[in-house]
Amino acid sequence: MTHSAEDQFLIVKYPLTSLTQLSNVVGPILKESPAGSPVISVCDLVHCYDNRTALNGVTFDVRPAELFGLLGPNGSGKTTMFRILSTLMVPVGGRAFVLGHDAARDPSQLRREIGVVFQSQSIDVKLTATENLRHQGHLYGLRGKDLSARIESVLERVGLADRAREKAETFSGGMQRRLELAKGLLHGPRVLLLDEPTTGLDPGARRDVWQYLRLLRDQEQVTLLVTTHLMEEAERCDRLAILNEGKLVALGTPTELKREIGGDVIVLDVKEPESLSLRIQSKFDMDVRVVGGQIRLERDHGHRFVSDLFEAFPGEIDAVSIAKPSLEDVFIRRTGHRFWSEQDKNDLTIETRRHGEKQRKHT
Repeated sequence: MTHSAEDQFLIVKYPLTSLTQLSNVVGPILKESPAGSPVISVCDLVHCYDNRTALNGVTFDVRPAELFGLLGPNGSGKTTMFRILSTLMVPVGGRAFVLGHDAARDPSQLRREIGVVFQSQSIDVKLTATENLRHQGHLYGLRGKDLSARIESVLERVGLADRAREKAETFSGGMQRRLELAKGLLHGPRVLLLDEPTTGLDPGARRDVWQYLRLLRDQEQVTLLVTTHLMEEAERCDRLAILNEGKLVALGTPTELKREIGGDVIVLDVKEPESLSLRIQSKFDMDVRVVGGQIRLERDHGHRFVSDLFEAFPGEIDAVSIAKPSLEDVFIRRTGHRFWSEQDKNDLTIETRRHGEKQRKHT
């Protein structure tokens, strides 16, 4: 018999019979770590699959009540990192600590103290919101009035109190995702791990999910670690770890990371990018890159510099764009290639279109 990721996480015995006993184990939600002490510490983490290295010496810390993002394209290692932190996988090398517990050596105790929201749906759509949470509570040893009170509280927190007795199959995609959040929050964790929490949701539902994440951070001091491949979501994080091919390529706040570029990002469409890039570099003594068949360069007052380019190389530039630095520009500077390949973009477009069709049929 095989088990899903959630099944593996929940296959652990919790000898607890009341919410009071559970609170004694996990501590109150508002309990903080000692000043200056990170809630999550990843130290030189390494993991391999056969001949492929998924994580290659990754190190970072997550602070108390921080909304921390793991950003990376497909195959960057962020899902492997998530599985290690949620105790579903043991790394080949290095250590990962969450709330002072070694994720590999003390998984049972750690599972009592963290909440996990998996990318794949884990709710039973044939059950009501309350029934889904009641079954979840039983897995944590909760019963009776304590469990009922906790269910009522957590549904209120995620904005589903008025839909408590309705089946999950009647919910929109965003509401179902909020019910997933409620499951992860039911036992009052101080740390919530979320793997691509907005996968398959429309833009409005995505905004709703992120609104609830910020409320958890600000009002209840929950520490959140979120994996994502979406730049606009990464912008909403307090700090980011950007991964590429198993390596940590950037770490900091979105503003700090973009500030390192400085100036404007100029992208040129030309017929002979390799040749022209060398001539631009020689004439203006600046760093010039060819990425995806386009010339990319960084310059203060980009709109003025573009005039110099057209004057220096008349008739050789077909199109030009000027923009303030983005997180993708940070990724390109650190890796030398784009965040998404063209195939990845096509796959994402197809997936988004299919989900839109599915949502229209549902409604």
